[in-house]
Amino acid sequence: MDNTEKQLHSQLIFDGKVLHLYRDDILLPDGKTGFREYCKHIGAVCIVPITDEGEVVCVKQYRYAHRKTVLEIPAGKLDFPDEDPASAALRELREETGATCKDLTYLGPLYTTPALIDEVIHMYMAQGLNFGETDFDEDEFIETVKIPLEQLVADICQGLVPDAKTQAAVLRAAYAIKERA
Repeated sequence: MDNTEKQLHSQLIFDGKVLHLYRDDILLPDGKTGFREYCKHIGAVCIVPITDEGEVVCVKQYRYAHRKTVLEIPAGKLDFPDEDPASAALRELREETGATCKDLTYLGPLYTTPALIDEVIHMYMAQGLNFGETDFDEDEFIETVKIPLEQLVADICQGLVPDAKTQAAVLRAAYAIKERA
């Protein structure tokens, strides 16, 4: 069964710095028409930095939309549409944690909210870390913390880490490490 929805008309409703809101008229698979509202996003990366001691370098950052400080792994948006996600991951790792890495492993894509936004976050694991100076963006206020991987996995499974990218990437990294053993 082909359940593809076909775009008939697209209208840009809001054109922001990060989000671009559209309303599209569509043709449904049954021949009827409908509409979809969605945001376009340039894309992003996130990194699970794991120290030689088995700790994940996380960041605590105030997230205005939720009005609270959230524990997350380092992440950031791509600087331009065709930016290589691995290069962006290395940049964000250095900016937010001060680290460079010897090994960068791709963990796959994450569709954050596929009904509402086309954002794809490319997930990575970084190992063989060397630490230097951070380089936060002008509007970033970040605290870094190190949490043992096993503890972070337990915290995720107990519902203590609500950030989706952190949940998905940390669980994939833990699985990848277990499979290598």
